[in-house]
Amino acid sequence: MMLSKENQFALLQPRGRLDAGSSVKLQEQIEAIVPDACTLWLIDLAQVDFIDSSGLVALIAALNRARQHRCYLAVCNLRPAVKLIFEITRLDQVFEIFDSQTAALNTICPSATATLSAIPQRIAA
Repeated sequence: MMLSKENQFALLQPRGRLDAGSSVKLQEQIEAIVPDACTLWLIDLAQVDFIDSSGLVALIAALNRARQHRCYLAVCNLRPAVKLIFEITRLDQVFEIFDSQTAALNTICPSATATLSAIPQRIAA
């Protein structure tokens, strides 16, 4: 997983399975986000091929943390299997879901789109 920050934008990119083991890492990354510095949190699930209840709990906790700090959280790039889990659990009605990072940024924060490919800081977990 990677955490990237650019001004008021945080991008998290979990990889592989989002289960009991890796969801702890995601929660740690969420805790590392400084809410005053990053008001938009985008979780890109393009590289996640499996998600279980632990992963969903981590995402819900992230959403709750973002809301507590008056930040905006969205997810994007859901693979079909992950998207199905969101639909079955009806979390597709709770999370703002976008097809791509660009679509999310164009909708939420158009000024951040130009900096998406040039994010200077990457912290590997």
